[in-house]
Amino acid sequence: MRRIDAQGNPLAPKPRRRVRPVSPLPMRDGVSASWVAVPPGAWPTVLDFFAERFALVARDEWHSRMAAGEVVDDAGRPVDADAPCRPHLRLWYWRTLARESPIPFQEQVLYRDDRILVADKPHFLPVVPTGRYLQESLLVRLKRRLGIESLSPLHRIDRGTAGLVLFSLDAAAREPYQALFRDRSVHKEYEAIVHWQPGLSIPPVHRSLLCDDASFLRTQEVPGTPNSETRIELLHAAGERAHLRLLPISGRKHQLRVHCAALGMPIVNDDYYPVLHPEGPDDFDRPLQLLARSLSFRDPLDGRELRFESRLRLALATPDEGADAAGPSPLGSR
Repeated sequence: MRRIDAQGNPLAPKPRRRVRPVSPLPMRDGVSASWVAVPPGAWPTVLDFFAERFALVARDEWHSRMAAGEVVDDAGRPVDADAPCRPHLRLWYWRTLARESPIPFQEQVLYRDDRILVADKPHFLPVVPTGRYLQESLLVRLKRRLGIESLSPLHRIDRGTAGLVLFSLDAAAREPYQALFRDRSVHKEYEAIVHWQPGLSIPPVHRSLLCDDASFLRTQEVPGTPNSETRIELLHAAGERAHLRLLPISGRKHQLRVHCAALGMPIVNDDYYPVLHPEGPDDFDRPLQLLARSLSFRDPLDGRELRFESRLRLALATPDEGADAAGPSPLGSR
């Protein structure tokens, strides 16, 4: 049966649900075990495979982990470093980082029931482990703090963006909430402080075709049928800064940042757009001025109308803008 949304527009087919294998290893310090399936290849031993596949970790380090029983098979049996490497063998291990710089801002849990959790994420904190971030990720912090291994993000926001992230607590009830985002049934509001030129005219809606840039870090606009749409409201403008409300209808990578830059009003402290700056240490005094302000949707299981508001405000917003009655703390304060 063909699926349509409330306006009668056709929806994409539901993706097949991928079932994660059951881990024989428990969660450790907020980190769930990872797994890898050995492909056909010419690795004599398991150690040879790990040393080549995960080359950023020293061979001696993998040897030490295997000697400590920290690499196991599906049955939970420790795998010896010199064990023959067989194709299709599935191996489990904990990801670790030798050194990780702390991010000096704290997330908040704004709401929690039996199925979902809403967190207020600070700037600089990635939603999930990536690259040089593991313990300093929102997911691992929350797992470690709450002890809930089934916790899983239902969507993502950029590491530089602050604000609301919705999580699933119950794997059995996760799919209907994922469908909300897939079917664009979640109303999302963002706020941004942008560079401004007096007299600049901005459209109420900006649409464009977004695709990967030559740098895998960025997204670019190209000619063609639009696949992204953002509604834009000017809240306040003064001098060289303006405060915007941004309502993304689609959810493309870096969509709001690209759209603002394309309209001649890049977001303040954006190190990607319009110019990609070399990666360096985080400057905690220059947070990206973009906030995932609110999320609202009808609960797919009980029909409740839910709306969540961030308690944070943009550091460069004027005192009477972007704040809620709870007295939010400025983003970027420690």
